[in-house]
Amino acid sequence: MTALPAILITGASSGIGATYAERLALRGHDLVLVARDRGRLDSLAAGLTARCGVAIDVLQADLTDADDLALVEARLRDDARIGILINNAGMAQSGGFVQQGGAAIERLVALNITAPTRLAAAIAPRLVQAGAGAIVNLGSVVGFAPEFGMTVYGASKAFVLFMSQGLAHELGPRGVYVQAVLPAATRTEIWTRAGIDVATLADMMDVGELVDAALAGFDRREAVTIPPLHVAARWDALDGARQQLLGDIRQAQAAERYRAVA
Repeated sequence: MTALPAILITGASSGIGATYAERLALRGHDLVLVARDRGRLDSLAAGLTARCGVAIDVLQADLTDADDLALVEARLRDDARIGILINNAGMAQSGGFVQQGGAAIERLVALNITAPTRLAAAIAPRLVQAGAGAIVNLGSVVGFAPEFGMTVYGASKAFVLFMSQGLAHELGPRGVYVQAVLPAATRTEIWTRAGIDVATLADMMDVGELVDAALAGFDRREAVTIPPLHVAARWDALDGARQQLLGDIRQAQAAERYRAVA
């Protein structure tokens, strides 16, 4: 029987990451859990090892720190047991764009964009060589919604979706599955950390329901999984409209409406 691949999960100490860890340990996968909070990681690892009998390594790392990020990259490059990466770590944004200081923007971009990109780049060559494996990137429906006012956060999640789709086109034919998971508001600690009162957010999804739906999409090999989207045809229509738009682009000439009238 073929051994199940080990899975590296970022942001694994709580919320979506910890729930992924539980569900995947129950499926029999060995895990590498990455987060800043060593105490929580150790507690989660001990509980899952006792409950599921899988091997779990803990890797304490702040993915906004260059040295820590390089440590996780090295693990992904060098550990042949790891066949799946779940890029879950991320942070939200409180306040509008004019309230965002440079340091806050830099930290959000580092965690939501730079880290998942570099970690995917670290593991991808090895997965391509093996002709197998998967990369899962956690985005957000906010990436569709500039009207929500979370401009920097939404832009970072739009990047995650684009990167996932691009990687699917590049790596899919070479045996590597890439999934983008786009939650809406989910009941996790990310909101409190961003200074947002969860009481002001209506209709939040339970984290267990979110991860179970994401894993159902994973098992079906969906390229984009949107657990709160109840009419799947809406996504198909949006993607179809995008492809039609590309088909209407004629790059050699400006459109007639932009040409000066003599």
